[in-house]
Amino acid sequence: MDLNLQIAARVQRLRASRELSLEALAQRSGVSRSMISLIERGETSATAVVLEKLAAALGITLAALFEPPAASAGPLVRKSEQAVWRDPESGYIRRNVSPSGVLTPIQIVDVSFPAGAHVAYETGSREPAAHQQVWVLDGQIDVTVGSDRHELREGDCLAFVLDRPTAFRNRTRKTARYVVVIAS
Repeated sequence: MDLNLQIAARVQRLRASRELSLEALAQRSGVSRSMISLIERGETSATAVVLEKLAAALGITLAALFEPPAASAGPLVRKSEQAVWRDPESGYIRRNVSPSGVLTPIQIVDVSFPAGAHVAYETGSREPAAHQQVWVLDGQIDVTVGSDRHELREGDCLAFVLDRPTAFRNRTRKTARYVVVIAS
């Protein structure tokens, strides 16, 4: 299934399971009703920032929006089956590494972050709390959590709770690669 259509179906299912109207989700997320409608119909490729707002309003992590339907889930996911998505705004590429068929509070995401890229999430607290670690495999990135800026280089790992605005920036001329581990 096309990943945008998969995201569309996931947002629609989650909204319905929480008995939220388009208007209610729009108010919770700060994303316009018309944009949510376009996303749910698979007629747009939303940015990571917009998808994060929807995920937070639905009480899930951004990585959870990329999970395949339950019918295709299992305890093993081959690299060729892992969801790969490119943010249309920043150009960053994320690959959900974790299998979705196992009940676990952990999600792993592999990110290729282009030179000069910047993504800022208006993350607020979630229930249950979501914890995140960012481990740089190659290159360097700046991660700002709230008002705290951290310069991460190859091998560095930063742990934090997803309860404040968070921004990622690659100030270099080289693509950076990092892993995000999320636990909730």
